[in-house]
Amino acid sequence: MIESTRGYEQEAPELLQRYERTPFEQAHPGALDLIPPPRISVLDIGAGTGRDAAWFATRGDDVTAIEPTRAMREGAIKLHPAPNITWIDDHLPDLVSVRGRTFVLVWVSAVWMHFDEAERARMMPIVAALVAPHGTLMMSLRHGPIPPGRRMFDVSPEETKALAHAAGFECKRADALESAFAPGVFWDRFWFVRQ
Repeated sequence: MIESTRGYEQEAPELLQRYERTPFEQAHPGALDLIPPPRISVLDIGAGTGRDAAWFATRGDDVTAIEPTRAMREGAIKLHPAPNITWIDDHLPDLVSVRGRTFVLVWVSAVWMHFDEAERARMMPIVAALVAPHGTLMMSLRHGPIPPGRRMFDVSPEETKALAHAAGFECKRADALESAFAPGVFWDRFWFVRQ
């Protein structure tokens, strides 16, 4: 088992239903104006149920969806059998399968906080190398009560911005969002543009 995905394999049947109940636009309010127009290349790291990957695919984007949890990945493929989504079994911190490629948009939603400080420092240059020149990196961080059986860390916005800046990004927008579905949970979201 990959330590960062602890709990997801066992909960996959329930999560596949729960996460899919929230449309992309509700899960990512205020995001649409920063997403480049289609048709772009998108890398969705930690794609989960495939909801976000499917939203991009519906626009006509070419999506590479990375999901290391087998039950989540297989469920997502059944839920979203779009021909322009390529599903890959890979994981942070290494992402060996996509090394050497670049994407207009790299989407890291609800993933970063599953890694400790040393892992995050190691991962940022790896993720940065996947973003095309002048491309965008979207990251969201969950804060609040940690669900039982999960590995999760409280990651500060300052640390995230500093790592991104050192990797050659400018922060275009940072916002905080309250969860409409989980009491006591809020999210930090960052839009970084590669210089």
